[in-house]
This record gives sequence, C-alpha cells and structure tokens, in this order.
Amino acid sequence: MPTPTKGPRLGGGPAHERLMLANLAAALFEHKRITTTVTKAKRLKPYAERLVTFAKRGDLASRRRVLGLISNKGVVHELFTDIAQAVENRDGGYTRITKIGNRKGDNAPMAVIELVLEPVSAKQAVVAEATSAAKRDADKKEAAAAPVAAEAPEAEVVETEAAEADAATEEAATEEAPAAEEAPAAEAAEEPAAEEKDAK
Repeated sequence: MPTPTKGPRLGGGPAHERLMLANLAAALFEHKRITTTVTKAKRLKPYAERLVTFAKRGDLASRRRVLGLISNKGVVHELFTDIAQAVENRDGGYTRITKIGNRKGDNAPMAVIELVLEPVSAKQAVVAEATSAAKRDADKKEAAAAPVAAEAPEAEVVETEAAEADAATEEAATEEAPAAEEAPAAEAAEEPAAEEKDAK
C-alpha cells in the first residue's frame, strides 16, 4: 500500500479526489502518457500502479475491482489484455514521471506521466535467458537419464537369464557326470564276475 499523502486533497473533497484519480488513470491507460501537474502525477503514480497489479492477476475478482474504480469497459479491457501482457515480466515501476518545466499561464510545475511498456533491462533479460537455458539443460539431462534407467532393468534381466542358463547347464552336466561314473562301475563289477567264470 502506498503511504498516505500529507497536505490538502486534490479537488474539493475526498469524493472529488477519487474521481479525479480515476479519470486520470483511465486517460493514462487509454493514451499511455498524459501531461499534468507534478502534484497530480505523483498522486496518480501509486494509484495507477496498483490497478496494473490487479490487471496482472487477471482473474474475475480483480477485473470487477478495477471496474468499480474505472467505469470505461474499453479502457479496462485494454488494461487487462495489452498493458498487463506488456508488463508481465516487470516486478514494479510501471509508470515514469518526467518533469517538463512550468506551465505558461499560472507557472504551475508540469510533468509527463507515462506507462513503462518497454521490456526489462538487458541485464535482466540475459539473466532470465540464462535461467531458462539452465532449466532446459536440466530437463535434457533428466530425459537422457530416464532411458538409461529404463535400459538398466533390461540388462539385469538379460544377465539373470544368462545366469539361469549357466546354472541349468551346470545341473545337466552334474546329472550326466554321475551317470557316466555309474557305467564304469557297472563294467568293473561285470569284469570280476567274468574272471570268476573263467577260473571255474
């Protein structure tokens, strides 16, 4: 919230001041820059920036709140579509006041208040681009790591199948080995029996 202003109000009373600020804000959003007195520009700056903040939210409640202050629906629509989109990367400072000297008739100090619609500074743009590039690289690394992780279980399955095949081969070899050992033992038992028959 902006700090309350000190001193006399603009216009005759509080209602008149609210209407003046609403009309100045509507003119600012419609024309993007207006020329007024320095005092009015300084009072308009926090008022207009608050409305831009509502516009950046973009929800229905914010739109109704702004419509309660600015009655022109065309200006509110432009504020919520064009202006809010132009300043969405900016964290504040949506308006700029430039003093232009005194007015000719009554010597009142004058100023131009305008919306800052140009993109953020080059340094901030570089930082934003570097952040997005780092995020893209992290996403690519995660995407590359996901297929490797998916291939690892398949490799384990292949290794497990190979181990099972080796175990089955060893079991078959051990089964054949006792059968081979039994056959020579049977032949050895037949040979003494044959020798006994020859001796008789």
